[in-house]
Amino acid sequence: MKVIALAKKEAQDILSNRIYVMVVFVQIFIIFGAFGLGVGSAVITDPGLLDKFGVTSQLTVGMSEDLKNSSIANDISAQKLNVVYFKNMSEADKMLGSGLIAIIKVSSSPKQDIVVQSDTSNPFYSIVAEKISNAVNKFKLEKKLQSAGISELMIQKIENPVILNQINLNENNVAKLALNTSYFVEIMYGFIVPFVLLLPFFLASNIVTDSIVGEKERKTFEMLLMTPISSSMVVIGKILPILSFSLIQSIAWIILLNLLGVPIYNAFTLIFILIFVGLAFIGIGILISMLVDSTKEANSAITLALMFATFIFFMPLFIKIPYLDGILNIIPTVLMVKLSSTPSISLDIMLYSIPAILVSTLIFVLTVTYFKHERAIRL
Repeated sequence: MKVIALAKKEAQDILSNRIYVMVVFVQIFIIFGAFGLGVGSAVITDPGLLDKFGVTSQLTVGMSEDLKNSSIANDISAQKLNVVYFKNMSEADKMLGSGLIAIIKVSSSPKQDIVVQSDTSNPFYSIVAEKISNAVNKFKLEKKLQSAGISELMIQKIENPVILNQINLNENNVAKLALNTSYFVEIMYGFIVPFVLLLPFFLASNIVTDSIVGEKERKTFEMLLMTPISSSMVVIGKILPILSFSLIQSIAWIILLNLLGVPIYNAFTLIFILIFVGLAFIGIGILISMLVDSTKEANSAITLALMFATFIFFMPLFIKIPYLDGILNIIPTVLMVKLSSTPSISLDIMLYSIPAILVSTLIFVLTVTYFKHERAIRL
């Protein structure tokens, strides 16, 4: 009962902390912002999505009127770029960078050299350049074939030697992703999902540190040590409320991501791993709080600890070192990526989770041990 009373007191202190409540809502904005960033980045880097959302039709390319109905003009139009024709190309030059993203000039026959001028500062430059490059390469191939005396019919057969008929199976079982593109999947599952799910625990370690240091500054820490319950129960009473609140937030973020069209698989296994990861973060926060005596020192120490943890947790998501696969696979964020992105759970993933569980348990044991030591010294 005394542990429950201590946990209730901690829960009330946490919920009365306006900054904590505000940061919870800030996390929602971070999730929507990260999701929007993922969608925006995927659309900008994917020509197919630009076509789908009608963005490319707003990207204008200038050409001479002499090129109307030419193969290069038709091919650029077929790639859904907007083509504007000019009688005087000097007018097109003036509009480059404002109304036009690119200008294509073709010299007169028979040589027909091609000059492409582009506004490289435009965020869609790379997409437009790729489409123009495809059209130019096709135009050059046609000219080569024509110079070799090959007929138009044969040129068409050479350019389209195979007819592709794509048949999609099991469409009902396709994952309902917001955007079915490799870039979107990579950025969401490879970074944003683990980042979002760990956010509450980064915050929790800070809150629990401030809680204990605050008691030291209010001269109530000795009263906590004098509580007639075991050290492990005192630590649990301190940890349980903030760990519970953090888990509730992570579960809410899993539900929110699913609603946004990013399905999170193996949610229960993810939550199980998050419990131990959260235990480690909060345990480190308690250890730091017992080593310092002021809020300023505590904030500096926990900031350094979180910076180091961020490096350890997130660097493996951006590097690929075959020789270190065995080590990198035990990093919790790597496990979270694998679990959240695929419906199946392999035995390897479960085995790789064991070190994270053991380390978290060790941190908790160290926290209780040091708390006992601190209790013995102060009393």
